[in-house]
Amino acid sequence: MPKVLLVEDNEFNRDALTRHLTRRGFEVISASHGVEGLALASRERPDLILMDMGLPDLDGQDATRLLRQDEATAGIPVIALTAHAMNVDREEALASGCDDFETKPVDVSRLVEKIHALLKRGAERT
Repeated sequence: MPKVLLVEDNEFNRDALTRHLTRRGFEVISASHGVEGLALASRERPDLILMDMGLPDLDGQDATRLLRQDEATAGIPVIALTAHAMNVDREEALASGCDDFETKPVDVSRLVEKIHALLKRGAERT
């Protein structure tokens, strides 16, 4: 069962995504802010991270940059989650080290496809 870390400050979004992903066979651990997300990523070593870009303490871009600088978490795939759907938002997320981008409200089926694609790509590298 792949382990997904969901870093999302909105409790409703966090709970809904956790339920959807759990039903689709993922183990979901969650954090409500960036600093907590970094600590969980380091300790739990998830297979993939879903990172909200609009976190209040340490935004998703900065948190992703820090993940990429840490040898223990640098290789974990990250999908950016954001309510901002402009091309510049996508470009900024990818420039910060995210592997993919998903807008809110989240299309769960599309998100699951992206998760599987990134997990498969990671498995092919090993």
